[in-house]
Amino acid sequence: MRAPRIAIGLAGYSAFLNLYAPQAILPMLARDLGADAAGISAIMTAGTLAVALIAPFAGAVADVIGRKRVITVAMLVLVVPTVMMALTSSLSGMIFWRFLQGLVLPPVFAIAIAYVGEEWPPREAAAVAGVYTSGASLGGFSGRFFTGILADLFGWRIAYLILAAVTLALAGAVAALLPREKRFVRSPDLITSVRDMAQHLRNPQLLATNAIGFGTLFNFIAVFTFVSFHLGAPPYNFSATLLGAVFAVYLAGTVLTPGVGWALTRFGRRPLLLGVLAIWAMGAALTLATPVWLIMVGLLLCAAAGLICQAVSTGIVTITATRGASSAVGLYVTWYYVGGSVGGALPGLIWSRAGWPGCVAMVIAVLSLIAALVWHFWRERPVSAGR
Repeated sequence: MRAPRIAIGLAGYSAFLNLYAPQAILPMLARDLGADAAGISAIMTAGTLAVALIAPFAGAVADVIGRKRVITVAMLVLVVPTVMMALTSSLSGMIFWRFLQGLVLPPVFAIAIAYVGEEWPPREAAAVAGVYTSGASLGGFSGRFFTGILADLFGWRIAYLILAAVTLALAGAVAALLPREKRFVRSPDLITSVRDMAQHLRNPQLLATNAIGFGTLFNFIAVFTFVSFHLGAPPYNFSATLLGAVFAVYLAGTVLTPGVGWALTRFGRRPLLLGVLAIWAMGAALTLATPVWLIMVGLLLCAAAGLICQAVSTGIVTITATRGASSAVGLYVTWYYVGGSVGGALPGLIWSRAGWPGCVAMVIAVLSLIAALVWHFWRERPVSAGR
């Protein structure tokens, strides 16, 4: 089943290519659109907030009409707001089209995760979720890195037009490679699907995992949005291309996340994630150093740890939900991106008062809360024992 795995990876790549494209060029957008750091970060917040709002409903719809149809149509529609972002001339216009872009993303990646949980056995689902996360991490890197280079060479508007063309090509590839679902159990109607979704709210492990997802993206957005302002200011004065190159640390996640299934079998979910959270805290602390190479090591640890956290948590959702997998993933994605929305806004206030050290202190505090949730709620048998 190599083609379906490739398609799942490409779906993740496409979604995160678009979601994180603005991050490396935020200082450039702030200059061109006349905004400060807190104001321009609303571009990131608008996208993640839209994702959070639509995710559970995307899951409910997919539980009724199927997986592949929703994924491929959403990828095609994604091209439209991406083009319009290139054509806008104001911050408010950019935020508007960014919000619409965010509305189209959950039907791509949330449903792709549900597809994984249904089409592969539990022992393989975590590994395939790792393939998805690798594609997502590579997409996140590509969006930041190549957008930064293209923006320096041709301007950010041309960069967005090229991004739209790539998105269209990826939609065609996924449509060709992803087979129709075989194990999908259709909900009879939207009311039944929504009722299944309500049942997930009574599952303590799913609720805790949703909170862990909230904290994971909160920290990820906080670190990788505001480090751009930290490195874009004196004494570093990084250009858009250099800021994009910083996100090469994402490639660590691309390399490591396919091994998540093996690590879960070897260590179990709780010990693995607690260890990864400790590494993340150490990486965040290293970014307080002055030498650029130490900052990069810290960001490398943050990226690898964050992506592993996401892969593990996503896999837990897909094997814990006994029915309504899309709506369970949709709820997780909602809380994940609510965390991202808050992570794009709250650190801006802290940045204006305490700078980068204040942001790092906040990140470590949130990591401590995530660790407490993992310790208390993830006491079940390791994934290798089955569902």
